[in-house]
Amino acid sequence: MNNNNLGTKPHYLILDGLRGVAAIIVVFFHLAEPLASSRFVNVVNHGYLAVDFFFLLSGYVIGYAYDDRWEKLTIGGFLRRRFERLHPLVIGGMTLGALTFYFTDSAIWPLIHTVPVWKLVVVTLIGYTLLPIPLSMDIRGWQEMHPLNSVGWSLFFEYIANILYALGLRKLSSKALAGFVALAAVVLVHYAVTNPNGDVAGGWTLNAQHLRVGITRTIFPFFAGLLLSRLARPTFIKHAFVWCSLLVAIVLFMPRIGGETHLWLNGLYESFCIIFIFPLIVYLGASGVVHTKTEAKICQLLGDLSYPLYMTHYVLVYFYVAWVSNHKGNTLGQAWPYALLTFGGAIVLAYMSLKWYDEPVRAWLRRKMN
Repeated sequence: MNNNNLGTKPHYLILDGLRGVAAIIVVFFHLAEPLASSRFVNVVNHGYLAVDFFFLLSGYVIGYAYDDRWEKLTIGGFLRRRFERLHPLVIGGMTLGALTFYFTDSAIWPLIHTVPVWKLVVVTLIGYTLLPIPLSMDIRGWQEMHPLNSVGWSLFFEYIANILYALGLRKLSSKALAGFVALAAVVLVHYAVTNPNGDVAGGWTLNAQHLRVGITRTIFPFFAGLLLSRLARPTFIKHAFVWCSLLVAIVLFMPRIGGETHLWLNGLYESFCIIFIFPLIVYLGASGVVHTKTEAKICQLLGDLSYPLYMTHYVLVYFYVAWVSNHKGNTLGQAWPYALLTFGGAIVLAYMSLKWYDEPVRAWLRRKMN
């Protein structure tokens, strides 16, 4: 089958903008995290839920873009399109992480200065494939499956969701998909309210516990987004971008619920947000209308920057975390100039990655692969 005739569908500009809003909050989360004495007091306490929001957005957009195209689309053609969209920045982020690896040496990562160049090269090449590295190959000391670019773990699970969709779950009827999603929701709630941490954070280590977290965090939101794309009939909602952005910020900035004594309450809060609030936000965003050219440009810019920002910002965060660890005891008030510098650098790096690397490489891949 020829996949060249598929064309493209119009983007949901507001959903693009919301992806950018969530990506910016992820950067804030990672800048505040090293200053928090525990997971109970982070200024952006639920910033990690942005990943679950991304998964739900992804499922919705995949359903909208591809669900009615499989008469003209092959599995290989779909996976090539996903590779073209996602993988250039996977390789770009890993390369930046490798080039800066030795410069982030700090007491918090005692392994760095002991890593031979050959091992760094091997980890980089494995990182290019997004296959997780075993703990025996850890070169940073955080037990991450992608120690050169921490956020790579979520792309690993994103690919798994895309592959499952392409290989068979796309064929489920809406009724069967609803049953599958309901079961995934039960699994999510059970994990969130019973695990020892009282949250859904995790998924970045190659062990049984984190693989369970990663699969649990991926399956419900991705396929709930797919179901939403099939069932929802967007209506006309005014000022949807503003209201949805506010909702995203409220969810992610919400302080820890229940404290250290009632951990299950926080798990219940996070489950509620993932199962109900995030789908509501996506529905409202899909129903919204962009009213002005300025709003359209803002949403487009945020959408364009969202993925490059997510995939490259942690390279700079490694430097920031090293600085924080070398200046223990600094408060947010003392660290904010460095945090602001890192944030500004992340925005610039994301824009450069988009214009000088991601867009040209994707254009080249389209010519070569189609």
